Amino acid sequence: MTAPHVVVAVVIAAASLACAGQSPHRGYEYMPDMARSVPYDTFAPNPVTRNGITQQMPVAGTIPRGFLPLHYSGTAADAERAGRELFNPNAHTPTTIGQGRRLYETFCLVCHGVSGDGDGPLVPMIPNPPAYSSERVRSMPAGHLFHVITYGSGRMPSYASQIPANDRWLIVGYVDTLRTRRPEAQR
Repeated sequence: MTAPHVVVAVVIAAASLACAGQSPHRGYEYMPDMARSVPYDTFAPNPVTRNGITQQMPVAGTIPRGFLPLHYSGTAADAERAGRELFNPNAHTPTTIGQGRRLYETFCLVCHGVSGDGDGPLVPMIPNPPAYSSERVRSMPAGHLFHVITYGSGRMPSYASQIPANDRWLIVGYVDTLRTRRPEAQR
């Protein structure tokens, strides 16, 4: 055998021995607390924190990830201001309109109906919501609609806790298609 053949044979033999057999021992584990720490329960006492409880409030001024604060209140004046200042960040594409339609059917259809006429299945139990074909609703800017979904208006409750902000904008985009389609459908 030549020297290169001997080296190859030794490497193959060493690799075979390294892969052969399973040891019942996993080897040494350094700092096991880093890999398997015991978490505190949410409402359990915690000797490490300053106030002695595990669940901590966020630092004042903290904005949760994915949350954009609105600097409006639930008043009619702020709804008008939102109509002037807020614009739908989503483009009107078939994809966004389809997503908005799906969300509308989930959250809005029960009161506003399939085509936005205010004739949803819940209407016999509550006073009629406004139809999207009404002049008042058709003249509302997109930001005003977003404000209404966020803060509620009249008998409509706020949906801010149920629908994320971007999904509310998708619903506004779909409602825009219903508002613009309604007058043409009535002709």
